[in-house]
Amino acid sequence: MYKKILIALENGPADQTILPHVAELAAKFQSELLLLHVADGFAARCYEQLKLAESEEIKGDRDYLETAAQGLRQQGLAVKTQLAMGDPPAEILRVADAENCDLIAMTSHGHRFFGDLFHGSTITQVRHHTQIPLLVLRAKKK
Repeated sequence: MYKKILIALENGPADQTILPHVAELAAKFQSELLLLHVADGFAARCYEQLKLAESEEIKGDRDYLETAAQGLRQQGLAVKTQLAMGDPPAEILRVADAENCDLIAMTSHGHRFFGDLFHGSTITQVRHHTQIPLLVLRAKKK
């Protein structure tokens, strides 16, 4: 059913909600997982244009993706990682299309109207611009 599942990771606590859920789904369907993090700080957004060196944030994001991938690989899952840079919704959509993903998995923080106005909603932008099924889990609060 799902041959390739893109998991959009934030490099934060919300990832602990989505990873176990999608790992179970991937095991059931023998899906390949693509872990994607979109770095969107100044250095990441200007990396190509200004020919910048990788910032500590970008290096940390790469390490985080690989650590998450290793944990899933130890469960016997096929996992690739990709670090994108720039606008998160645009990069999630671009990578999902380029990699022929069958499902996009993301976490929601449950912002309401004002929260979305101030923080934006990556999920809203992704869901309005893709035909790929979207799995959204509400991030567990500590």
